[in-house]
Amino acid sequence: MTESIIEVSGLKKSFHGHPVLRGVDLRVEPSQLTALIGPSGCGKSTLLRCLIGLDVFDEGSIRVGALCLERLSGHSRAARDQTRTAHELRCSMGIVFQAFNLFPHMTTLDNVARPPVIVQSVSAAQARAEALRLLEKVGLGEKAMHYPAQLSGGQQQRAAIARALAMRPKVMLYDEPTSALDPGLVEEVLEVMKELDREGITQVVVTHEMRFAREVADKIVFMSEGTVVEEGEPEKIFSDPADIRTRQFLKRFL
Repeated sequence: MTESIIEVSGLKKSFHGHPVLRGVDLRVEPSQLTALIGPSGCGKSTLLRCLIGLDVFDEGSIRVGALCLERLSGHSRAARDQTRTAHELRCSMGIVFQAFNLFPHMTTLDNVARPPVIVQSVSAAQARAEALRLLEKVGLGEKAMHYPAQLSGGQQQRAAIARALAMRPKVMLYDEPTSALDPGLVEEVLEVMKELDREGITQVVVTHEMRFAREVADKIVFMSEGTVVEEGEPEKIFSDPADIRTRQFLKRFL
């Protein structure tokens, strides 16, 4: 078995006493696209936020490569160690949200080039050259000097993907990256993700785009009520799901 690049074990998270993640176990294989699907409120986005350290989980462990962050009920490691590991985990992954979160006062080029300079101390010249390469990669080479307000929603989301890639992450995470887009703009963003998949970049995608999940994903993970209900290859999950909750969810899209 190929060693997983991400391994989540027993992950639990509550907000104000309400359990959102109820002991999630998840393995993500390198160079694969894993699609997280399930009803709204089932914990998919919270799982991503815990993976990248935006939400602090209550119990369990997350391993990304050689980095491991663990929280045990009734125990605690040194806060300094926890904080350092969480920071390293964040630096090893890139994330793209529903909202584009581009700085409106910066050009598209500066939005992509600035983070590596600030976070990784990359030289401005090197960061700019890499940003131009990435903008070409996502089809925005001619928009480098445009400001976000001058771009369509699909173009802004592609710029956000380039910005995440500029940090050279081991894994790309996406939280409903097309949900804020007009239907006509969805495909241009999904096409970038397909190309990254063809290049072997590890991606974890929270999505309601079932056609994309079925056609592109290497693995489907169905979540419900804060747990992983079942997972497997797309054809198996879509054609013959084992759990009634998966069948009930998917019949809305078939």
